[in-house]
Amino acid sequence: MSSSDDNKNDIVVSNNEHTVVVESQAAEDKTAATSKGSSNASSQMQLLGLAKQFSLDGQFLPPEKQIPIEDRARKRDRLNHLRHQQNLERIIQKAVGLSSDSQVPDRTDQDWFDRFLSLAESISNKTMQDLWARILAKEIASPGSFSLKALKTFRELSIQDAKLLAKVAKFTVRDKARKNLRILSGSYQTPNLFNFFSKSRQHKINLNQYGLSYSDLLNLDDNHLLFIQEAESSVLAKGEVLTFSYNGLALSLSAKKADSVLCFYKFTPVGVELMNLIGDKADEDFYQSLKRELSTHFNCES
Repeated sequence: MSSSDDNKNDIVVSNNEHTVVVESQAAEDKTAATSKGSSNASSQMQLLGLAKQFSLDGQFLPPEKQIPIEDRARKRDRLNHLRHQQNLERIIQKAVGLSSDSQVPDRTDQDWFDRFLSLAESISNKTMQDLWARILAKEIASPGSFSLKALKTFRELSIQDAKLLAKVAKFTVRDKARKNLRILSGSYQTPNLFNFFSKSRQHKINLNQYGLSYSDLLNLDDNHLLFIQEAESSVLAKGEVLTFSYNGLALSLSAKKADSVLCFYKFTPVGVELMNLIGDKADEDFYQSLKRELSTHFNCES
């Protein structure tokens, strides 16, 4: 079978391999746009479209027009290599645009970079490419920002998971050292003879009413980004202060009474790394609501 016969059965007729990939990306974007329209393509048509893009439609051609399966496999490998190359070049281009021209004291580990490439090469979604580019730019500027474990975890996240990370940023606070991230979930006063029957002894923040459901928390836990078991601060003396930062805004909590305890969900180390991709963007309404929610047991100051 000649190369010209091979090209005749290509997804897109082309004079060179590079053009085939570009046309395939255009077809992919067109398919995605169609799926968002009012008249969605059927599941059968979507599957056939994917089969064509990934050169897996050989069995749908009449037998006399099918190229040998060995040639079809080589063609798919070639398209995959080109697609991976194109994905990486796009990510690198985006990362360069996010980088500064100032000098950095340390060089990025080449083994880390090689592993980054192997994990990022199949990322074709533009939003996810933007996030991978941010990871690379941050790592180059400050080596050690992202562990290989964080890269592997991020590779398994869907676009919906990535959107949840951005959503959760609205609910997170950092400790004073900026090393830990928490979602504050309530407070209570340890029971004693005088407060045991008090209705105000415990206060739970209903995060769901602010847009963060328990299923969201479970999703974060499933992806090893958050510990689903609630954690607690140490028992605080009256007037003892806890200091946090809420997306760039200060949040100082001073215990109103002795034996006060703050409850929260804590991010895993990998979760903290990946949340660093999300920029500080405070929600003033939630910030004020959070201070009201915590006022049962704490004096809250900015």
